[in-house]
Amino acid sequence: MNIFEFEQRLLNEIDGKVAVATNDQLFAGGYLRGHITLAVAQSELAGRNHVRDVKARVKTSLNQAILSGELNDDDQKLVFNYWNQLLAKAEADA
Repeated sequence: MNIFEFEQRLLNEIDGKVAVATNDQLFAGGYLRGHITLAVAQSELAGRNHVRDVKARVKTSLNQAILSGELNDDDQKLVFNYWNQLLAKAEADA
């Protein structure tokens, strides 16, 4: 799977849950959308086309957001838990 297919799987998973998502899931999904899209764009610009590059960039981006105070402890847990769920689902469908 290429990085664009990976991005599409992740975003489809987020979008597919909107109707049944909890408020926490809606927050985490919306928050992750930006990080995912940015990571794919950065990977493409850098000529990096492996899914592992996107995963690493998302993780780095999330960690930078935490260091800059964007997420409190509870929100950090929500976002990372949702990220891990998205990864598991995307990789299981691969």
